[in-house]
Amino acid sequence: MTTVHIPLPSVLALAAILFCIGLYGALSKRSLIIVLVSLELMLSSVNINLVAFSQLGAFPNLRGQVFSLFTITVAAAEIAVGFAIVLAFFRFRKSADADDANSQKR
Repeated sequence: MTTVHIPLPSVLALAAILFCIGLYGALSKRSLIIVLVSLELMLSSVNINLVAFSQLGAFPNLRGQVFSLFTITVAAAEIAVGFAIVLAFFRFRKSADADDANSQKR
């Protein structure tokens, strides 16, 4: 079995592009579902960085992959709780718009 070596700058550029797309989606979109998906995209780019940097150094190890698994677990819990909050908000307001969430303060 042959292994394919992808250069580190290419992997980091991919992660940076994914993070920027997620940041743009989280800051500019009005739908709460799109904001949650954008946050997941940002967490995925962080996982790519963790796995990429775990292969650096004199002694590559699995610490980045293990930490990435913990991050994926936390992200799954975060999306489940976030989706439950959005669903409850939708039932109450009949809208999944982020601007409507601001009216909950009163």
